[in-house]
Amino acid sequence: MPRPICEDDLHAWVDRRLDAPRRAEVDAWLAEDPARAARVEGWRTDNETLHRAYQPLLEEPVPARLRATLERRRPARTLRIAAVAAWMTIGALAGAGVGYHVGQTSAPDGDTLASLPHRAAVAHAVYSPEVRHPVEVGADQEQHLVAWLTKRLGAPVKLPDLREQGFALLGGRLLPAADGPSAQFMYENDGGRRLTLYLSVRDDDAGTTAFRYAQQGDVGVFYWVDGRFAYALSGQFGRDALLPLANSVYHQIAP
Repeated sequence: MPRPICEDDLHAWVDRRLDAPRRAEVDAWLAEDPARAARVEGWRTDNETLHRAYQPLLEEPVPARLRATLERRRPARTLRIAAVAAWMTIGALAGAGVGYHVGQTSAPDGDTLASLPHRAAVAHAVYSPEVRHPVEVGADQEQHLVAWLTKRLGAPVKLPDLREQGFALLGGRLLPAADGPSAQFMYENDGGRRLTLYLSVRDDDAGTTAFRYAQQGDVGVFYWVDGRFAYALSGQFGRDALLPLANSVYHQIAP
């Protein structure tokens, strides 16, 4: 009797990691239901889009600052293995993890804000397609999520409520960045479309800045600074659709 098809099989099918017999079983199972096939085909399309967008980062050399750090801590052979593994991980996250930014230019208000929409869009592109693990802490642990991120970021985190705008909280996660920890909250509407709020803490209280908009591929980003926090709201929405959502977030978190 054939083994039932599970979600791990589907992800392996998308990643082309199934052997021929099992792939044939999954092919037949998908062919039985167009809705199943469309769902999994969407995952495959997302994978290909991310691969095309961020493959150049995987082909770049390991930055000298990472090599120097590892050289101080590991023997030479371990260094080579660790450096390759570390940079492959960084490439997979497209620079979101260590704040390594490609093609970013400085701006009058500093590199952190100039690179903010890029970092937020990359984090959105990496995590929003996730089916099984889109967040680290779910919405059912909202109080714990806020308390945990407040402690890790070292500043009081506020969690916007976007239910009136049609978006329910899925949860959030901690993200690393070059200048310290950052965080991401994720929301989803009834149609399955997702929105993410990226926030990071600045070393100084920069007051406030007006909304700015950036288009990073097919991801739109509204970003701004309010006190010690820099915020970026990202989603695959047009500017006009994203603006009222950003306004709602701003008014809920403003001091």
